[in-house]
Amino acid sequence: MLPALTTQSSIDSVVLDYLNELDQAGFLGDIETTYASRLAVATDNSVYQQLPQAVIFPTNIDDLSLIGKVGASELFRTVSFSPRGGGTGTNGQSLTQGVVVDISRHMNQILEVNPVEGWVRVQTGVIKDQLNDALRPHGYFFSPDLSTSNRATIGGMINTDASGQGSLKYGKTSDHVLSLTAVLVDGSVLNTAPVVSSDKAGSPDDNFAANAQRVSEQVCREKRPQIIDKFPPLNRFLTGYDLKNVFDDDLTQFDIARLLCGAEGSLAFIAEAKLNITPIPKARTLVNIKYNSFDSALRNAPMMVEANALSVETVDSRVLNLAKQDIVWHTVSDLLTDVPGKDMQGINMVEFANSSVAENQQQVTELCQRLDVLIANNEQGLIGYQVCDDLASIQKIYAMRKKAVGLLGAAKGAKKPIAFAEDTCVPPENLADFIAEFRQLLDEKQLNYGMFGHVDAGVLHVRPALDMCDPEQEMLMKIISDQVVALVAKYGGLMWGEHGKGFRSEYGPEFFGDELFTELRRIKAAFDPDNRMNPGKICTPIESDAELVKVDGVKRGFYDRQIPVKTRDSFKQAMECNGNGLCFNYDTSSPMCPSMKISADRRHSPKGRAGLVREWLRQLAEQGIDPLVLEQKLLTTTPTIKQIIDRLKNTYGSQRAAYDYSHEVMEAMNGCLACKACASQCPIKVDVPSFRSRFMHMYYSRYQRPAKDYLVAYVESYLPLMAKAPALFNAVMRPQWSQSLTAKTIGYVDMPALSVPTLQERLDGHQATRFDLTWLQALSAQERQHYVLIVQDPFTSFYDADVVSDFVLLAEKLGKKPIIVPFKPNGKAQHVKGFLRQFAKTAKNTAEFLNQLSALNIPLVGVDPALVLCYRDEYNEVLADQRGDFAVLTAHEWLLPLLPELQKQKAAEKSEPWHLFAHCTEKTKLPNAEKEWGAIFTHFGAVLETVPVGCCGMAGTFGHEKDKLEMSKGVYELSWQKNLALRDPERCLVTGYSCRSQVKRFEHRKLKHPVQALLQLVP
Repeated sequence: MLPALTTQSSIDSVVLDYLNELDQAGFLGDIETTYASRLAVATDNSVYQQLPQAVIFPTNIDDLSLIGKVGASELFRTVSFSPRGGGTGTNGQSLTQGVVVDISRHMNQILEVNPVEGWVRVQTGVIKDQLNDALRPHGYFFSPDLSTSNRATIGGMINTDASGQGSLKYGKTSDHVLSLTAVLVDGSVLNTAPVVSSDKAGSPDDNFAANAQRVSEQVCREKRPQIIDKFPPLNRFLTGYDLKNVFDDDLTQFDIARLLCGAEGSLAFIAEAKLNITPIPKARTLVNIKYNSFDSALRNAPMMVEANALSVETVDSRVLNLAKQDIVWHTVSDLLTDVPGKDMQGINMVEFANSSVAENQQQVTELCQRLDVLIANNEQGLIGYQVCDDLASIQKIYAMRKKAVGLLGAAKGAKKPIAFAEDTCVPPENLADFIAEFRQLLDEKQLNYGMFGHVDAGVLHVRPALDMCDPEQEMLMKIISDQVVALVAKYGGLMWGEHGKGFRSEYGPEFFGDELFTELRRIKAAFDPDNRMNPGKICTPIESDAELVKVDGVKRGFYDRQIPVKTRDSFKQAMECNGNGLCFNYDTSSPMCPSMKISADRRHSPKGRAGLVREWLRQLAEQGIDPLVLEQKLLTTTPTIKQIIDRLKNTYGSQRAAYDYSHEVMEAMNGCLACKACASQCPIKVDVPSFRSRFMHMYYSRYQRPAKDYLVAYVESYLPLMAKAPALFNAVMRPQWSQSLTAKTIGYVDMPALSVPTLQERLDGHQATRFDLTWLQALSAQERQHYVLIVQDPFTSFYDADVVSDFVLLAEKLGKKPIIVPFKPNGKAQHVKGFLRQFAKTAKNTAEFLNQLSALNIPLVGVDPALVLCYRDEYNEVLADQRGDFAVLTAHEWLLPLLPELQKQKAAEKSEPWHLFAHCTEKTKLPNAEKEWGAIFTHFGAVLETVPVGCCGMAGTFGHEKDKLEMSKGVYELSWQKNLALRDPERCLVTGYSCRSQVKRFEHRKLKHPVQALLQLVP
């Protein structure tokens, strides 16, 4: 039996008193102190881990000011704060042992758009892509770009002065900041704007905001010559506090916002920002240039920059090969084709963007002519190129490039590419030589690494592969960091060209020099005299003995190595999460992750759930419990009477209120829809439903399951019995009193009605219902080619029978002889709910039956994609080499190969298109599914348009659970509701049963499966 887990870091009593006082003072936001909430923000996109004391989520500027005002009391001067946005920092910028102030949950509104004057005003929790979606209808965009644009907040971009692709033309975030509203640690508000500079010293002021303005201007004026002399003129110049650009060239204007940009939250909370916006280019072209070596790509880049390109991005062969193994390659394979007889070892992606179509075309033509000459002469390693003119193709290429960061993290084995010296910046003309030495440094240590980046700006992302669970390799990270610092200095560059300092702050004095670093500390002291804002980052206040954070700070690997290797390997879907945060994706049409999108709670994300499970495994190891042994025991034995009694005692007895960390993990797992989008959309393949079911299996060895779980787990067993009298069952279940009773006693709502007439009755007289295995075995191989075996699933066969019967009729129309095989439970619901012992038994029995049918060499086809894919995914997990080689196809997988033998139909003039709403599991596990459905409809003379939607919110039985109803409805409203409202429901086709059920519940309409539309189309 699973033990109770009581290990959790206690919260300082002063912090608890502070939080209570904050709450009583009228704080409107959320205050969270649970261990799980703190763990969810203890990591970011770096290797570091720091557990904060608490997490608070302000709703507005007043809340931020209140945080400071309450904290200004002498009682709370030891309480420190760290602002946090999307948590995408690669160097631990937002990590703290103090209090995390998360701006992203509530302060995420776009306040004002002024296209006439070309600016926008936002709260800083707004996500970069969210902002651009709002600006697009006005013909503008916020131009600083970065690979994490679908989850990075504007506040995070300001705090790291983020930039990325296109920075030569568009600059960094600070180049677009018109003004900021910042709140200092005393609660005073600083509204920044360029002001007329004065060389007269102002008088000291008790207000931190006024004092910070006065001291900062004085420092930057007095030390102007040293500042100009010290820092190299690099595009990605990033000091932390931008001492150089606070003044205009003639020192007449002073803009303190430049200090806040890149300050990593060490000076103030950034609440609002007024930003300038850029007109969207009227013409864009991407030239993808292919090379026989990565060195050739680097050395050829200056020619691209000279061509006046917007950006020159580079990717090496390691990243390309990883992309080819990922779902993302399906979208770009035709845009980055191999060159026959050549080995593509690197690419440069050169983009041109202009307001003039003619000017854009001229620049592209001139570059292509130069490339043709080089290729013809076999020069500079060029082997070919491809041109993308359409926006959709350009975006696909960049999506692949953006995913490169995560793809590197998906490398097999214990060694993972680590971000710590990966945004070095040197003058572009020095880049190739710098990288050659960098490569030599890493090769001498026999390390693997991948490279990608912005060669136009001299910034390249280099991530050596290290095992952070190995203390010796952790030490190697520090050694390499020191060596890279010396190397960038040799080539006139900086250690941090793009991703800020964070735990690399220890190197600050080496780049600033003692004199300027002292002045930096004076500025810090003016803003934050007690070192309470993100302490240890960038610098410490002058006259303070506090230390800077260091590269060898505590890392996640310190905790992970406490888990036995076998356990780590077994739970690699959770252990390998590298924190890249793609699961925080803002896009509502993306299937990942619906529970995170609707809750705005980091615990309810694949990253959050993976982190909670890692800590759960660590605590089990701490108590000497081997979860693999416990799991195996639970799989092979039934619970004893004593164990059942103990379960009831733990759930309902005197111990029910006792703390158990497992409850916090269970809360996060309970909100998962088990849609499995994370298993393919996450670049690391963090598969939450897989480890979720294992956790629940063990959790419920200690605690009693709710009754509704048993209803779900065994529904497939009693459905055939209920279907013998469906009208009677519906008559009992449909009345309001019955529905209310079911909701109250069991916890299920909106129970669907059984199909009347039944599938058997609908197909009465059809050969399809006459299954006889012996007869089928007697058929010749040639005769069997005309047959198709339809594998039933519990939902379509018993609740949506017309879909199966229409599929039978379609198969007959196509000249096939369909046979419906006897119903066998699939077991997916058992897996979802963690009934793994029962699921293993179900899967074994059904697999044995399907393997018998597979021996007939007749196609096996199912109509519900989620259930069909269960045979490939969950069955593989639980049965492994005992699964056999049977294969069940989805409807489109069966139809597509048949097209050549079926007569093609001519498209009717002015025919209305059909609209495909694909199941999220189908889209993510079968990335070509929508395209293949389109090809099938085209063959039969129809147009099928794919509708970009995320999860529908039903997810099997999730949406029927009373406690999940509001979340289910919220997820449905994110993308399905509004997309359906724009289209004729008679033309909308939905592949998933659960999705059709959700639409029927909220829209009171029954939508068709694609096979039902094809039945109308096929003559």
